[in-house]
Amino acid sequence: MQINQGNEDLGVMSTDKKLLKKFRQLSQLNQHAVMRFVDFLIQEEQSEASDGSTIQVPEPIAAPENESVVAAIKRLSAVYPMLDKGKLLGETSHLMTQHIMHGRDKDEVILELETVFANFYHAYTKGEPD
Repeated sequence: MQINQGNEDLGVMSTDKKLLKKFRQLSQLNQHAVMRFVDFLIQEEQSEASDGSTIQVPEPIAAPENESVVAAIKRLSAVYPMLDKGKLLGETSHLMTQHIMHGRDKDEVILELETVFANFYHAYTKGEPD
């Protein structure tokens, strides 16, 4: 679909401008939803145009204050939905056990969890087997 094909010469508002005007009328939450949908559509088109192997990009989510280890695992799972949670289970449960059973500091565990997820994502982008 081509956007903005000479409509400006006719005095008609371009599709780009119409889209931007409507986008600005949305709440921030809905603007974010629209952007995620647009990203999804772009990925789908790229996937169709390529050999079918599309690398998904993580969607960062800020850690809330006083985040628990369980909440961090849920957050990181949402940031990295493309990763196989079964493959992450061993390392995440090991870190959870260190925190609960051995009293390891939650901030240290969360930092290590972030590293684990990032390492798994790096392997995913390289097509490496886990």
